[in-house]
Amino acid sequence: MSDGGLTLVDGTQLLRSLSLPLTLPDSDAAVLTGAHVLDFADSKASSSLFGLSLPQNLKSSALKRAAVSDDDVNFRSKELDRDHASKLVTNYLTAIADVLKEDPLLVSVLDGKTLRVFLEDEDDFAMLAENLFTDLDTEDKGKICKSQISSALLHMGVELGVPPFSEFPLINDILKKHGAEGLEELGQAQFAQLLQNVLQDIADALAEKHIVVVRNIKIINGSKLRMLLADKKQLNDVIDKVLQEKKSTGDERSSIDIIRGFLEKNGKDYGLPPSEANEAVVLLYDAVFADIRKSKTAAKMDDEFREFVKNILEKFAEQLETNPVYYDFEY
Repeated sequence: MSDGGLTLVDGTQLLRSLSLPLTLPDSDAAVLTGAHVLDFADSKASSSLFGLSLPQNLKSSALKRAAVSDDDVNFRSKELDRDHASKLVTNYLTAIADVLKEDPLLVSVLDGKTLRVFLEDEDDFAMLAENLFTDLDTEDKGKICKSQISSALLHMGVELGVPPFSEFPLINDILKKHGAEGLEELGQAQFAQLLQNVLQDIADALAEKHIVVVRNIKIINGSKLRMLLADKKQLNDVIDKVLQEKKSTGDERSSIDIIRGFLEKNGKDYGLPPSEANEAVVLLYDAVFADIRKSKTAAKMDDEFREFVKNILEKFAEQLETNPVYYDFEY
């Protein structure tokens, strides 16, 4: 996989790599604790997912789902017998996979390859260095401080293969090694040479130890919506809410318009992307409802309306499975 690119972590990797149920390794400890369970399980999950350190909110959700504990701090001190501890490990890892199925993560595995592509192509690197220098030379002096190399790295970011400073503190040592912390001013050619040296060292370090970065991007691929469709009670609850919306509006809007309005307002709760996220979501809604209008334009009876809503949700799930929607977490 090329670093800087996006890789989906949806729980299938975890289940494929682990043979469940798992048994805790032998230990001299007379009594096992919740800390043993969590540390062992987190280590197994991480090693199965590119070395990713799982986000705390994901682990907390998995703990609750596995009925292990609502509070991982208290659970870590809890004493357990070996059989019970092993069952909790399996339940917890299965819950992590289930959470990831509903709410996948997008990650980039940074291994230096993207940086090497730039470094090995003189024209590409020259253009990159020139663009960075121009962006940083805000006063148009033709010179910038050495210390602005760190800003250049931030400008490049994960998309161009540079890990966040917080995830890769070795960057600070590399900058010190090349004296890229002083106030000495550099022209464009000097800046390009220093940047090249710094990026080369970063690429070498990443080749030895890859860095996995969770991207601030959410993906909607229809999995959560499929779970809703498979749960008859949950599906009926949603349809009841749409039906109530239809009865309470008292206007002359068509069934299609009422359903679309409801889903645009509430769809995020059911596994649809927020309608305001980006143009891709607008296109998704347009595609689904254009298809619906071709086949049917009204649903007057309650039973007919209920089936109508279900069909629309199924079409959303089909579309999202084929063309997942990506958007920023801020939505």
